[in-house]
Amino acid sequence: MIFIVAAALWRGWTEIFADVWEFVNKRFTLGRITVSISGFVIGVLVFVVTLAIARYSSSFVEKRLKLQSHIDAGLRYTICRLTRYIVITIGVLLTLKAMFQVDLTSLAVIFTALSVGIGFGLQYLAADIASGFILLFERPIRVGDRITIGDDEGDVESINLRTTMVSTNDRIAIIIPNSKLVGQRVINWSYADPRARISIPIDVADDSDVDNVTKTLIEAAQGVEFVLTDPPPRVQFMKFGDYSLDFRLLVWTNQPRRHPQIRSDINYRIYKLFRERNIQTSVPKQEMYLKALPKELGAGLPRDNDSPPAQD
Repeated sequence: MIFIVAAALWRGWTEIFADVWEFVNKRFTLGRITVSISGFVIGVLVFVVTLAIARYSSSFVEKRLKLQSHIDAGLRYTICRLTRYIVITIGVLLTLKAMFQVDLTSLAVIFTALSVGIGFGLQYLAADIASGFILLFERPIRVGDRITIGDDEGDVESINLRTTMVSTNDRIAIIIPNSKLVGQRVINWSYADPRARISIPIDVADDSDVDNVTKTLIEAAQGVEFVLTDPPPRVQFMKFGDYSLDFRLLVWTNQPRRHPQIRSDINYRIYKLFRERNIQTSVPKQEMYLKALPKELGAGLPRDNDSPPAQD
């Protein structure tokens, strides 16, 4: 009797399990897309595993590349980012395949719909993403570079898919869309040659001794921290101003990110040496000339030797 009851219960549970399994694996067709509950769950698991693999693979590649001393930090960052993007792309395709059983034709339809959406409202987002790939492949700007864009200057901390983060000297994070870095004028202080030339303009009075000014400016640049002796500092006589002589002091440094402090140190020395050697900076001059008046206009004016009339 017990075995008969157990067999009946087992048969009931088996039928319930079969019904549940059939429901979970039942496919629903929506146009060209086929979806099922089991496929959806598997797709979610594949996507979660993909994110974990992408993070692990990026860290693994970065650790391996750090052992290669000839590979700079910017190239290491680019390789790690591309590795992560490739893994995520493959994982997304596998997720779509598991969830919706899509084929290449369905993917073409999806990308066509996305392209229409991009054309109408997401063109700026698409431009930023495309610019992000340009920055990673062409590498005009790399992680660790010192850049100036507009009025902002700082070190590149990260280049993401859509934006780039720049950290200023005040430790303020500036988030810049990638399209601005590709389409606008950007000064990269660290792009090729680690040395950079700093130009310091100075205007002196038009009656100053040119040789003395040149010698003083060269001396002001000597011994300043981070200023290179090769190439040596140079002075250029730019032009004759309206009321000044315009010079330009040129110095070289291998620490271009410190150029504001270098300018400040040199300007302090220029001011001190100019005061010691009595070199005057330019000051606007205004001269007034008085011409002699005609006799008929000056007849009624008092002269210097005329005494004022006596008063009672």
